[in-house]
Amino acid sequence: MKKITIILPSLEMGGAEKMAVKLANNWIKKNYKVNFVLLKKKGQLINELNSEINITNLNVKKIRNCFIPLIFFLKKTKPDIIWVGMWPLTSVSLLSWIFSGKIGKFYITEHNPLSISIIKELKFSKFFLKLIIYSTYIFANGIIAVSSGVKKDLSKVGSIKEKSIKMIYNPVIDNLYNRISFLNNKIKLWGSKSIIKIVSVGSLKPQKDYKNLIIAFSYLSKIIKCKLIIIGEGKQKIFLQNLIRNLNLQNKVFLIGYKKNPYPWYLTADLFVLSSIREGLPSVLIEAMHCGLRIVSTDCETGPREILEKYKIGHLVKTSNAIALCNAMKVSLSRLPPKQKMYKRSKDFDLEMISNQYLDYFIKN
Repeated sequence: MKKITIILPSLEMGGAEKMAVKLANNWIKKNYKVNFVLLKKKGQLINELNSEINITNLNVKKIRNCFIPLIFFLKKTKPDIIWVGMWPLTSVSLLSWIFSGKIGKFYITEHNPLSISIIKELKFSKFFLKLIIYSTYIFANGIIAVSSGVKKDLSKVGSIKEKSIKMIYNPVIDNLYNRISFLNNKIKLWGSKSIIKIVSVGSLKPQKDYKNLIIAFSYLSKIIKCKLIIIGEGKQKIFLQNLIRNLNLQNKVFLIGYKKNPYPWYLTADLFVLSSIREGLPSVLIEAMHCGLRIVSTDCETGPREILEKYKIGHLVKTSNAIALCNAMKVSLSRLPPKQKMYKRSKDFDLEMISNQYLDYFIKN
C-alpha cells in the first residue's frame, strides 16, 4: 500500500485545502494510505476527512519553524509520495525533504499566480522569489499548476520551462447532491418567491473583494427587488457587517457563515457572482457553472476567463469596479444561462478523472 503525505498550513476553508481533502478521500477508496501534515491542526475541513486518514500536527506558528520537524517526520514515516501546495511552504518542505535524504518522491502544486499574491500584494522581492523558487523547485519530482494561467505565471516568476510544469485542474464536481430536495427548500432558504436571488461563496477576506460586491448590489437593489447571500467566514466579517449596516442593506444582504454544502443555494439562486481581485482556479465558480446558474465574474488575471472560456459561459467584468459589476448583474439577469455549455465544461473538473490524473503523474514522474 503506497503512502501519500500531504503537507498544508491547516485545513481551514480554502481552495487548496478543499482540493486536498477531496483527493485524499478519493485516494483512500483506491487503497492508498494518506496522512496530512499540518502546521496547525485546525479548520472546518478536518471534519470532512475520511476517518482512515491520519493527521500529524507539527504545532508551529511560522512556516520556517516546520523545517526540522518535517525532516524527523519524513525519516520516521518514509512516505512514497510527498505532496505540498502553496508557497513558501513548498520551498521549505522541499528543503526538509532534501535533508531527510530525499525519502519518496516530492511534488508541488501551485494554486495562485505568485506574481500577484506574493510580489504585488505582499511586496516580496521579485528577484528573491525567483531565486528561491528556481533553486528549490528544480529538485522536485514534479510541479503542477491548477490552471493554464497559473502555469504561465509560475514559469515566468520562477524561470521554469513551461513544459516542466503539468497543468491539472482542481477536482470540483462529484455529483453528491439531490437537486429535487434542494429545490423544494427554496422558500426556506430565501424567503419570498418574488425576489431575485443572488449568491456568492468564499472566505471573507480582501482578495474576494466583497466590499465592491455589496456596493454593486446596493445600486442594483434600487432598481430590482433582490437579495444577496454570501456564504463564508473570515477576518473581514465585522467590516462587511458594518458596510451592510451603513448602506441600509440589513434586510437584503446576509452573511450566513461557512456551509459544508453550498449546493442548496446554488440550485435555488438566480445568479452567482464572483467579485475576486485574485484567483488561481476558483472552485466555487465551477460549482455554480455545474448547477447551470447565471454567472458574473471579475476578470482576474488567472482563473475565471479560463473556466468560462472567455465570454461563452458567463459575464466577465473588470476587477474592483462596483458600477461595472452592477451593470453586468443587471444584464445577466435578463438572459438565460447556456446550461448545455456549462454542464459540458464542468465535466473537465470531475473528481474521479482528476484523481486519476494526479496518481498517473505521481507514478510516471
